[in-house]
Amino acid sequence: MLSSGLTIGAEKLKKTAKTTKTSILLVEDEKDQRALIKAILEAESYQVTEVETAEDAIEKLRVDNFEIVISDWKLPGLNGDELLAEIRENHPQTGFILITAHSDASHAISIIRAGADDYLPKPFDRASLLFTVSKLVYTRQIENENKELKTQSKHRNKLLDMIGNSSAMNRLFLRIEKTAPTNATILITGESGTGKELAARAIHQLSSRKEKLFLPVNCAAIPESLAESELFGAEKGAYTGSNKNRVGKLEAASEGTIFLDEIGELPLILQSKLLRFLQEGTITRVGSNQEISLDVRVVTATNRDLLEEVKQGNFREDLFYRLNVIPVTIPPLRNRQDDLLPLIKHFITIFTEEHGVGEKQLSSAALKYLLAYSWPGNVRQLRNSIERLVLLSYEDVISLQDVEELELHQRGSNKDYVLPSQGISWESHEKDCLLQALSHCNNNRTQAAKLLGLSYKAFLYRLEKHNIN
Repeated sequence: MLSSGLTIGAEKLKKTAKTTKTSILLVEDEKDQRALIKAILEAESYQVTEVETAEDAIEKLRVDNFEIVISDWKLPGLNGDELLAEIRENHPQTGFILITAHSDASHAISIIRAGADDYLPKPFDRASLLFTVSKLVYTRQIENENKELKTQSKHRNKLLDMIGNSSAMNRLFLRIEKTAPTNATILITGESGTGKELAARAIHQLSSRKEKLFLPVNCAAIPESLAESELFGAEKGAYTGSNKNRVGKLEAASEGTIFLDEIGELPLILQSKLLRFLQEGTITRVGSNQEISLDVRVVTATNRDLLEEVKQGNFREDLFYRLNVIPVTIPPLRNRQDDLLPLIKHFITIFTEEHGVGEKQLSSAALKYLLAYSWPGNVRQLRNSIERLVLLSYEDVISLQDVEELELHQRGSNKDYVLPSQGISWESHEKDCLLQALSHCNNNRTQAAKLLGLSYKAFLYRLEKHNIN
């Protein structure tokens, strides 16, 4: 019943599958056949336990865990089909290979439908046995790895409080997970509304500083006259109205993480002081000569093109490179379409619970409209829009009319523009738009590209196309 052949396929698969710790329960009532199968499998580093009957196998499975069961179909007492039913009910994760004297296709189909992972028709040779087992081991390894990845993804999303399973977001998650445990400075870039602060909080939560303070600071909201004392602190009497020592934001975040949002808005004079802190790890309060050593993780964010700001003289080049040790880019919502539906469902759940308005659903037309929109305001705009829909829709089902009342407009759309009946020269029109955008933005190519709703690379391509220097 068992011959001694060998195939290239079995050898290749054997190398791929990890066999050293694979435990197998062999159920075979014929002593010689059982001994031969066991010897072949053990020679390939499988761990084999042998029993004679299905009843013995059931008892073994109650005590020990086996990754694979290989059973003859015809057994004294319960047969292989009945053992398979028992295993699928009580040990669904266990692989099952049935050895059968039938070789017709209909019987093979019935075995697989009953829940077997594979079957071996008698007579079979050594190569067929090893190939079938190796194939099952390899398949289950892939299944377990996929389950583990899905579990990690769910855990990661829950931990970071960030919704998304698109390739762009998975790359972001991996970058955050890899860099969060370090103390390196991180520069988060992305359009407004993409969730830069959420990413910064995730970095803090995945770091060793998670039990300490996470302190967000909006640099654009601090008056320039107070910015230095806000960040670095001030001594009593350092300026009019300073009646006591003031602890700055950096000092307050000691041993924790400070998040400097809109770092591109920081005045040049303070950029030099921040650079010195990043290099030396010390600050000096306004009105004092005493240096204070601090241990603070610095994470910054901006929606500006800082390299362009460096060229324009608005941002220090040395500070840029000191902040940009680890760059993290948050993708715009239009580049992660796969995440749009989960985000919509997530926000509906959040706001129906928060406002106590009962369950809400989107009509198919309303959902289609939302999914087709480009969301230039990114996740922030989507969140606000869903909250309005939840609060203002009168019915349990949010209609297309409800969505249309949001008056969502695509970036760069112009409903008032009417194409002349005689048509236009597209090349001339495109060149004129490019020149007007550059003029409007004082030749700032980054801002001109945004004004036209183009990516920076697409904008540069069109400049070259029209020979605009």
